[in-house]
Amino acid sequence: MLAYAVGMGDHVREMLNPNAPHHLPGFITAPGETDTLMVVIGIVLIGSILMVGNLYLRLHSMPERMAHKSQKLQFEIVAVLGLIALFTHNHLFWIIGLLLAMIDLPDFSTPLRSIAGSVRKIADGDAASDPVESSSEPPPLLTAVETSSRPREAGGHGHV
Repeated sequence: MLAYAVGMGDHVREMLNPNAPHHLPGFITAPGETDTLMVVIGIVLIGSILMVGNLYLRLHSMPERMAHKSQKLQFEIVAVLGLIALFTHNHLFWIIGLLLAMIDLPDFSTPLRSIAGSVRKIADGDAASDPVESSSEPPPLLTAVETSSRPREAGGHGHV
C-alpha cells in the first residue's frame, strides 16, 4: 500500500528518520509494508519476458511453418536447419532455412510414382496375357547353339 508521509498516521511519523523530508514520494513505503511498486514492476517484467520469448519463438519457427505446406523432404531440411540455428546461435542456418522455405521446389516424386504405377500395370497386364508365365513350368532356356541355328527374321539383322 502506498503511503505518503503527509497522510501517514502518528505511529508511522514516529518511525521516520528525523532527517527524512516530510513530503516523501508515493513509491516509498513504510517499514514492514508491502512494496507495491516492486510487485507491479516484477509482474510487468515477468510478463514482458514471456511476451518477448513467445515472439522470439514464433519468429524462430516461421521457416518451419512456411515449409509445412511443402514437400516432406523440404520441411524436414528446414526443421533441421532451424534446430541447428537454435542450438548454435548461428543466424546463417536460420536464413538458409527461411530461403529454402520460400522456394517452391519442383515435385519430381509424383510424376515418377505415376510412371512407376503405369509400368507396373503394363507389366501385370502382360503377365496375365502371357500363357508361358501363367503355367507352372518355367519357360525353356535357349542355348547359344540353338539361338545361332534359328532362322533370321525378315528384317535381316539377325536379332532374335
